[in-house]
Amino acid sequence: MTDDVTRADEPPGALEPPGAPEAGLVASIHDPRALQILTAEHASLQTARSLAYNESFTRGGMFLAFMSTSFVALALIAQAVPIGRDFLIVTAVVLAFDLVLGLTTYGRIVGANFEDYRAVHAMTRIRHGYGEIAPAVLPYLTSSTHDDLAGVMVDYGDPPTRGPGLVVYQLTTSGGMINLIVSMLGGVLALVVSLIFGASVAAAFGVAALVSAAIFAVLGALTMRFFLKVQVELEVLFPTPPTEPV
Repeated sequence: MTDDVTRADEPPGALEPPGAPEAGLVASIHDPRALQILTAEHASLQTARSLAYNESFTRGGMFLAFMSTSFVALALIAQAVPIGRDFLIVTAVVLAFDLVLGLTTYGRIVGANFEDYRAVHAMTRIRHGYGEIAPAVLPYLTSSTHDDLAGVMVDYGDPPTRGPGLVVYQLTTSGGMINLIVSMLGGVLALVVSLIFGASVAAAFGVAALVSAAIFAVLGALTMRFFLKVQVELEVLFPTPPTEPV
């Protein structure tokens, strides 16, 4: 009798087994509130992608504008200073500033590209959730629903992720363009420094070519290492099935 009264007075949910979902929590992907949460997160990720793109383009444009202005300044200086050792020293200083700015710009563009990749990675998971809620919509989705490398790359047009094709593709991206410009800028700086120290024009051009190639290779290798590292750290929950075309 006492036990019955005690059980009747207990609040709702007190007799639920351990581990049962609490009242008010989303317990299933089919809960109507789950769709609202996924939609809000999807919109937030789209905004993050837009910000990453804008920052990447803005930083690249600032670097190119600064570099163009510095070359105009050198042209004005050349009209006032005789072309000789003094002018080469001034040119080297200006090019060094441009090179430092270019390296920092390239680093930020790589970071923005990773932020964009991480947003796309998260959006593929959300689309996978949409497919679980309403499987009938899957044939109408053109974007990927898998969060591994192959799945995420589908949203970027399925570019090559290894081999010579990757190098060619990278040259067409904003980061690859800045890498190429920075490498050439470093080569021109090496040429000017070589002339300052009395090297012949032919030798200076040889040094410039080697420095340009070295900077391009080092930046490319560091970028590849960075993306391989962060790719491993990103957890894959919904890999692309082996039977699906990649």
